[in-house]
Amino acid sequence: MRSPRTSVLLVLLLVASIAVDGSLARAADAPTKAAPAPAVAPELARFNDLLAGLAESVKPAIVHVRVRRNAPTKEDPDAEPRRAAGSGFIIDPEGVIVTNAHVVDGANSVQVRLFDGRRFGARVMGKDNRVDLAVLKIDGAKNLPVLPLGDSNRVRVGEFVLALGHPFGLEHSVSFGIVSRRGSPQTVASAAVEHIQTDAAINPGNSGGPLVNMAGEVIGINSMAARNGSIGFAIPSNLVKTLVPQLIATGTVEWGWLGVSITEVSEDDLDRLKLSEAKGVLIRSVMPGEPADQGGVKANDVIVAVDGNRLDGPRDLQRVVSATPVGKRVRVVLLREGKQTEVDVTIGRYKEPEPDKPEKK
Repeated sequence: MRSPRTSVLLVLLLVASIAVDGSLARAADAPTKAAPAPAVAPELARFNDLLAGLAESVKPAIVHVRVRRNAPTKEDPDAEPRRAAGSGFIIDPEGVIVTNAHVVDGANSVQVRLFDGRRFGARVMGKDNRVDLAVLKIDGAKNLPVLPLGDSNRVRVGEFVLALGHPFGLEHSVSFGIVSRRGSPQTVASAAVEHIQTDAAINPGNSGGPLVNMAGEVIGINSMAARNGSIGFAIPSNLVKTLVPQLIATGTVEWGWLGVSITEVSEDDLDRLKLSEAKGVLIRSVMPGEPADQGGVKANDVIVAVDGNRLDGPRDLQRVVSATPVGKRVRVVLLREGKQTEVDVTIGRYKEPEPDKPEKK
Protein backbone atom coordinates (compact mmCIF):
# COMPACT_ATOMS: atom_id res chain seq x y z
CA MET A 1 0.00 0.00 0.00
CA ARG A 2 1.44 3.37 -1.11
CA SER A 3 1.86 6.13 1.43
CA PRO A 4 -0.02 9.44 0.88
CA ARG A 5 3.32 11.14 0.20
CA THR A 6 4.22 8.70 -2.57
CA SER A 7 0.81 9.15 -4.21
CA VAL A 8 1.19 12.93 -4.23
CA LEU A 9 4.62 12.63 -5.92
CA LEU A 10 3.21 10.35 -8.64
CA VAL A 11 0.41 12.80 -9.37
CA LEU A 12 2.87 15.71 -9.64
CA LEU A 13 5.08 13.75 -12.04
CA LEU A 14 2.08 12.88 -14.22
CA VAL A 15 0.96 16.51 -14.38
CA ALA A 16 4.47 17.66 -15.24
CA SER A 17 4.68 15.03 -18.00
CA ILE A 18 1.38 16.18 -19.52
CA ALA A 19 2.48 19.80 -19.36
CA VAL A 20 5.78 19.04 -21.10
CA ASP A 21 4.13 16.92 -23.79
CA GLY A 22 1.61 19.66 -24.42
CA SER A 23 4.35 22.30 -24.75
CA LEU A 24 6.24 20.09 -27.21
CA ALA A 25 3.10 19.50 -29.21
CA ARG A 26 2.37 23.21 -29.41
CA ALA A 27 5.98 23.91 -30.35
CA ALA A 28 5.80 21.30 -33.12
CA ASP A 29 2.60 22.82 -34.48
CA ALA A 30 3.97 26.40 -34.38
CA PRO A 31 5.38 27.77 -37.66
CA THR A 32 9.20 27.56 -37.99
CA LYS A 33 10.99 30.95 -37.87
CA ALA A 34 14.28 31.46 -39.72
CA ALA A 35 17.24 32.42 -37.57
CA PRO A 36 18.20 36.05 -38.05
CA ALA A 37 21.18 36.58 -40.39
CA PRO A 38 24.39 37.30 -38.49
CA ALA A 39 25.36 40.94 -38.52
CA VAL A 40 28.41 41.78 -40.68
CA ALA A 41 30.91 44.14 -39.14
CA PRO A 42 30.74 47.51 -40.94
CA GLU A 43 34.49 47.49 -41.60
CA LEU A 44 34.29 44.04 -43.21
CA ALA A 45 31.29 45.05 -45.33
CA ARG A 46 33.13 48.14 -46.59
CA PHE A 47 36.23 46.10 -47.40
CA ASN A 48 34.13 43.52 -49.24
CA ASP A 49 32.50 46.27 -51.31
CA LEU A 50 35.91 47.79 -52.02
CA LEU A 51 37.32 44.53 -53.39
CA ALA A 52 34.28 43.80 -55.53
CA GLY A 53 34.20 47.35 -56.89
CA LEU A 54 37.93 47.30 -57.58
CA ALA A 55 37.70 44.05 -59.53
CA GLU A 56 34.82 45.39 -61.61
CA SER A 57 36.68 48.63 -62.38
CA VAL A 58 39.88 46.98 -63.68
CA LYS A 59 38.41 44.03 -65.61
CA PRO A 60 37.54 46.01 -68.78
CA ALA A 61 41.25 46.63 -69.47
CA ILE A 62 42.20 42.93 -69.22
CA VAL A 63 42.61 41.01 -72.49
CA HIS A 64 42.86 37.36 -73.45
CA VAL A 65 45.87 36.61 -75.67
CA ARG A 66 45.75 33.59 -77.97
CA VAL A 67 48.64 32.46 -80.17
CA ARG A 68 49.29 29.89 -82.85
CA ARG A 69 52.70 28.32 -83.37
CA ASN A 70 54.21 26.10 -86.02
CA ALA A 71 51.52 26.60 -88.66
CA PRO A 72 51.64 24.29 -91.70
CA THR A 73 54.38 25.14 -94.21
CA LYS A 74 55.25 24.09 -97.74
CA GLU A 75 57.87 21.74 -96.32
CA ASP A 76 55.39 20.21 -93.86
CA PRO A 77 51.82 20.95 -94.99
CA ASP A 78 50.36 18.40 -92.59
CA ALA A 79 51.86 19.96 -89.47
CA GLU A 80 49.32 20.61 -86.76
CA PRO A 81 49.41 24.18 -85.39
CA ARG A 82 49.85 24.42 -81.63
CA ARG A 83 47.76 26.88 -79.68
CA ALA A 84 48.52 28.61 -76.42
CA ALA A 85 46.95 31.38 -74.39
CA GLY A 86 47.81 33.97 -71.78
CA SER A 87 46.71 37.32 -70.46
CA GLY A 88 47.58 40.97 -70.93
CA PHE A 89 46.24 44.43 -70.24
CA ILE A 90 45.84 47.70 -72.12
CA ILE A 91 48.17 50.61 -71.26
CA ASP A 92 47.21 52.96 -74.10
CA PRO A 93 43.69 53.73 -75.39
CA GLU A 94 44.94 53.29 -78.97
CA GLY A 95 45.53 49.57 -78.42
CA VAL A 96 48.99 49.13 -76.84
CA ILE A 97 49.04 46.00 -74.66
CA VAL A 98 51.67 44.46 -72.39
CA THR A 99 52.05 40.75 -71.71
CA ASN A 100 54.81 38.20 -71.11
CA ALA A 101 57.36 37.40 -73.77
CA HIS A 102 56.91 33.65 -73.27
CA VAL A 103 53.20 34.01 -74.12
CA VAL A 104 53.96 35.20 -77.68
CA ASP A 105 57.40 33.67 -78.18
CA GLY A 106 57.57 31.85 -81.50
CA ALA A 107 54.00 32.75 -82.42
CA ASN A 108 52.93 32.71 -86.05
CA SER A 109 49.80 34.66 -85.26
CA VAL A 110 48.45 36.49 -82.21
CA GLN A 111 44.82 37.24 -81.46
CA VAL A 112 43.52 39.47 -78.66
CA ARG A 113 40.01 39.31 -77.25
CA LEU A 114 38.77 42.34 -75.35
CA PHE A 115 36.50 42.37 -72.32
CA ASP A 116 33.52 43.24 -74.53
CA GLY A 117 34.12 40.15 -76.68
CA ARG A 118 35.65 41.85 -79.73
CA ARG A 119 38.60 40.07 -81.32
CA PHE A 120 41.59 41.68 -83.04
CA GLY A 121 44.72 40.44 -84.68
CA ALA A 122 47.77 41.77 -82.84
CA ARG A 123 51.36 42.35 -83.86
CA VAL A 124 54.33 42.04 -81.54
CA MET A 125 56.00 45.45 -81.33
CA GLY A 126 58.86 44.16 -79.21
CA LYS A 127 59.82 41.62 -76.57
CA ASP A 128 62.60 40.87 -74.14
CA ASN A 129 63.05 37.29 -72.96
CA ARG A 130 65.42 38.21 -70.17
CA VAL A 131 62.69 40.06 -68.28
CA ASP A 132 59.84 38.13 -69.95
CA LEU A 133 58.10 41.25 -71.24
CA ALA A 134 56.36 41.88 -74.58
CA VAL A 135 54.40 44.75 -76.10
CA LEU A 136 51.52 44.13 -78.53
CA LYS A 137 49.52 46.49 -80.75
CA ILE A 138 46.02 46.06 -82.10
CA ASP A 139 44.64 48.33 -84.82
CA GLY A 140 41.07 49.45 -85.39
CA ALA A 141 40.12 49.94 -81.74
CA LYS A 142 39.90 53.41 -80.22
CA ASN A 143 39.31 54.88 -76.77
CA LEU A 144 39.98 51.59 -75.00
CA PRO A 145 39.97 51.35 -71.19
CA VAL A 146 43.47 51.36 -69.72
CA LEU A 147 45.18 50.47 -66.46
CA PRO A 148 47.70 52.94 -64.99
CA LEU A 149 51.17 51.74 -64.04
CA GLY A 150 51.84 52.54 -60.39
CA ASP A 151 55.08 53.06 -58.47
CA SER A 152 56.43 49.63 -57.55
CA ASN A 153 59.12 51.21 -55.38
CA ARG A 154 56.38 52.15 -52.91
CA VAL A 155 55.01 48.62 -52.61
CA ARG A 156 54.99 47.38 -49.01
CA VAL A 157 55.21 43.79 -47.87
CA GLY A 158 51.83 42.78 -46.48
CA GLU A 159 49.65 45.08 -48.57
CA PHE A 160 46.62 43.62 -50.35
CA VAL A 161 46.73 42.91 -54.09
CA LEU A 162 44.58 41.38 -56.83
CA ALA A 163 45.96 39.17 -59.60
CA LEU A 164 43.82 39.19 -62.74
CA GLY A 165 43.86 37.18 -65.92
CA HIS A 166 42.57 34.07 -67.67
CA PRO A 167 44.00 31.04 -65.81
CA PHE A 168 43.23 27.65 -67.39
CA GLY A 169 41.02 29.45 -69.92
CA LEU A 170 38.69 30.75 -67.18
CA GLU A 171 38.00 34.25 -68.38
CA HIS A 172 38.35 37.35 -66.22
CA SER A 173 39.43 35.53 -63.10
CA VAL A 174 40.44 37.44 -59.96
CA SER A 175 42.50 36.15 -57.04
CA PHE A 176 43.25 37.95 -53.79
CA GLY A 177 46.37 37.99 -51.65
CA ILE A 178 49.17 40.07 -50.24
CA VAL A 179 52.66 41.13 -51.25
CA SER A 180 54.83 38.47 -49.65
CA ARG A 181 58.27 39.78 -50.46
CA ARG A 182 60.15 42.29 -52.61
CA GLY A 183 63.36 41.63 -54.46
CA SER A 184 63.16 37.91 -53.76
CA PRO A 185 66.29 36.14 -55.01
CA GLN A 186 65.36 33.24 -57.26
CA THR A 187 67.15 31.01 -59.69
CA VAL A 188 64.31 30.91 -62.21
CA ALA A 189 64.18 34.65 -62.80
CA SER A 190 66.51 36.97 -64.62
CA ALA A 191 69.32 38.02 -62.34
CA ALA A 192 68.75 41.63 -63.36
CA VAL A 193 65.18 41.68 -62.11
CA GLU A 194 63.92 41.92 -58.56
CA HIS A 195 60.45 40.42 -58.69
CA ILE A 196 57.47 41.08 -56.45
CA GLN A 197 56.43 37.89 -54.64
CA THR A 198 52.76 37.33 -53.83
CA ASP A 199 50.51 34.60 -52.49
CA ALA A 200 47.67 35.68 -54.80
CA ALA A 201 47.04 32.68 -57.05
CA ILE A 202 48.94 32.90 -60.36
CA ASN A 203 48.29 29.88 -62.54
CA PRO A 204 48.90 28.94 -66.20
CA GLY A 205 47.02 31.47 -68.31
CA ASN A 206 47.52 34.27 -65.76
CA SER A 207 50.86 35.10 -67.37
CA GLY A 208 50.92 38.70 -68.57
CA GLY A 209 47.97 39.83 -66.46
CA PRO A 210 48.28 42.66 -63.93
CA LEU A 211 48.99 42.60 -60.21
CA VAL A 212 46.90 45.48 -58.89
CA ASN A 213 46.99 47.36 -55.58
CA MET A 214 43.99 48.70 -53.69
CA ALA A 215 44.22 52.01 -55.57
CA GLY A 216 43.61 50.21 -58.88
CA GLU A 217 47.20 50.74 -60.06
CA VAL A 218 49.31 48.03 -61.68
CA ILE A 219 52.34 47.35 -59.51
CA GLY A 220 53.52 44.33 -61.45
CA ILE A 221 52.93 41.95 -64.35
CA ASN A 222 52.19 38.33 -63.45
CA SER A 223 55.15 36.40 -64.75
CA MET A 224 55.53 33.02 -63.09
CA ALA A 225 54.35 30.76 -60.31
CA ALA A 226 55.93 28.10 -58.16
CA ARG A 227 55.10 24.55 -59.18
CA ASN A 228 52.77 24.04 -56.25
CA GLY A 229 50.96 27.28 -57.04
CA SER A 230 51.37 28.67 -53.53
CA ILE A 231 53.50 31.66 -54.52
CA GLY A 232 53.82 33.76 -57.64
CA PHE A 233 56.09 36.47 -58.99
CA ALA A 234 55.42 39.68 -60.87
CA ILE A 235 57.68 42.01 -62.88
CA PRO A 236 57.78 45.39 -61.07
CA SER A 237 55.84 48.15 -62.81
CA ASN A 238 58.73 50.64 -62.64
CA LEU A 239 60.86 48.30 -64.73
CA VAL A 240 57.99 47.96 -67.20
CA LYS A 241 57.82 51.77 -67.48
CA THR A 242 61.51 51.84 -68.38
CA LEU A 243 61.44 49.02 -70.93
CA VAL A 244 58.17 49.62 -72.80
CA PRO A 245 59.41 52.74 -74.67
CA GLN A 246 62.50 50.83 -75.82
CA LEU A 247 60.45 47.87 -76.99
CA ILE A 248 58.09 50.16 -78.92
CA ALA A 249 60.94 52.14 -80.49
CA THR A 250 63.39 49.37 -81.38
CA GLY A 251 61.67 46.06 -80.62
CA THR A 252 64.42 45.00 -78.21
CA VAL A 253 66.17 46.01 -75.00
CA GLU A 254 69.92 46.46 -74.79
CA TRP A 255 71.25 45.15 -71.49
CA GLY A 256 74.70 45.92 -70.16
CA TRP A 257 77.22 43.09 -69.98
CA LEU A 258 80.64 42.52 -68.36
CA GLY A 259 81.39 38.91 -69.24
CA VAL A 260 82.25 37.51 -65.82
CA SER A 261 81.21 34.65 -63.57
CA ILE A 262 80.48 35.92 -60.05
CA THR A 263 79.58 34.76 -56.56
CA GLU A 264 79.25 36.05 -53.02
CA VAL A 265 82.24 36.70 -50.77
CA SER A 266 82.08 34.20 -47.91
CA GLU A 267 83.79 34.19 -44.53
CA ASP A 268 86.03 31.40 -45.81
CA ASP A 269 87.38 33.73 -48.51
CA LEU A 270 88.62 36.45 -46.15
CA ASP A 271 92.07 35.05 -45.39
CA ARG A 272 92.65 33.75 -48.89
CA LEU A 273 91.77 37.08 -50.51
CA LYS A 274 93.23 39.22 -47.69
CA LEU A 275 89.90 40.90 -46.97
CA SER A 276 88.63 42.50 -43.77
CA GLU A 277 84.90 41.88 -44.39
CA ALA A 278 82.65 39.67 -46.51
CA LYS A 279 81.28 42.34 -48.83
CA GLY A 280 81.50 42.98 -52.54
CA VAL A 281 81.33 40.62 -55.51
CA LEU A 282 83.88 37.88 -56.04
CA ILE A 283 84.94 37.29 -59.66
CA ARG A 284 85.20 33.56 -60.22
CA SER A 285 86.27 33.75 -63.85
CA VAL A 286 86.57 36.24 -66.72
CA MET A 287 85.46 35.43 -70.25
CA PRO A 288 88.29 36.03 -72.74
CA GLY A 289 87.79 39.02 -75.00
CA GLU A 290 84.71 40.30 -73.17
CA PRO A 291 84.45 43.82 -71.62
CA ALA A 292 85.76 42.88 -68.16
CA ASP A 293 88.75 41.08 -69.68
CA GLN A 294 89.54 44.04 -71.94
CA GLY A 295 89.29 46.39 -68.96
CA GLY A 296 91.75 44.43 -66.83
CA VAL A 297 89.43 42.62 -64.40
CA LYS A 298 90.89 39.31 -63.20
CA ALA A 299 89.68 36.18 -61.45
CA ASN A 300 89.65 36.49 -57.63
CA ASP A 301 89.16 40.25 -57.84
CA VAL A 302 86.46 41.56 -55.52
CA ILE A 303 84.42 44.39 -57.05
CA VAL A 304 83.11 46.82 -54.41
CA ALA A 305 81.77 49.69 -56.57
CA VAL A 306 80.84 50.57 -60.15
CA ASP A 307 80.66 54.23 -61.13
CA GLY A 308 80.07 55.25 -57.50
CA ASN A 309 77.43 52.57 -56.84
CA ARG A 310 78.45 50.55 -53.78
CA LEU A 311 78.05 46.79 -54.17
CA ASP A 312 77.20 44.52 -51.24
CA GLY A 313 76.55 41.38 -53.24
CA PRO A 314 76.21 39.82 -56.71
CA ARG A 315 72.67 41.07 -57.35
CA ASP A 316 73.86 44.67 -56.89
CA LEU A 317 76.45 44.21 -59.64
CA GLN A 318 73.96 42.51 -61.95
CA ARG A 319 71.42 45.28 -61.46
CA VAL A 320 73.90 48.14 -61.98
CA VAL A 321 75.58 46.65 -65.04
CA SER A 322 72.31 45.62 -66.69
CA ALA A 323 70.93 49.15 -66.37
CA THR A 324 74.09 50.85 -67.65
CA PRO A 325 73.92 51.99 -71.32
CA VAL A 326 75.89 49.84 -73.73
CA GLY A 327 79.14 51.54 -74.73
CA LYS A 328 79.45 53.60 -71.55
CA ARG A 329 82.87 53.61 -69.89
CA VAL A 330 82.59 53.03 -66.12
CA ARG A 331 85.05 53.18 -63.23
CA VAL A 332 85.26 49.83 -61.41
CA VAL A 333 86.66 49.83 -57.86
CA LEU A 334 87.98 46.45 -56.78
CA LEU A 335 90.15 44.72 -54.19
CA ARG A 336 93.01 42.62 -55.50
CA GLU A 337 94.99 40.70 -52.88
CA GLY A 338 93.62 43.06 -50.26
CA LYS A 339 94.66 46.25 -52.04
CA GLN A 340 92.18 48.66 -53.61
CA THR A 341 92.63 49.44 -57.28
CA GLU A 342 90.54 50.95 -60.04
CA VAL A 343 90.07 50.01 -63.69
CA ASP A 344 87.95 51.42 -66.51
CA VAL A 345 85.59 49.06 -68.32
CA THR A 346 83.42 49.76 -71.36
CA ILE A 347 80.04 48.10 -70.90
CA GLY A 348 79.18 45.59 -73.61
CA ARG A 349 75.84 44.34 -74.91
CA TYR A 350 74.21 41.26 -73.44
CA LYS A 351 73.38 38.59 -76.01
CA GLU A 352 70.75 35.98 -75.34
CA PRO A 353 72.14 32.44 -75.39
CA GLU A 354 71.43 30.67 -78.65
CA PRO A 355 68.99 27.77 -78.33
CA ASP A 356 70.53 24.33 -78.50
CA LYS A 357 70.42 23.05 -82.06
CA PRO A 358 69.09 19.52 -82.58
CA GLU A 359 71.79 16.94 -83.06
CA LYS A 360 72.17 15.80 -86.65
CA LYS A 361 71.95 12.10 -87.24
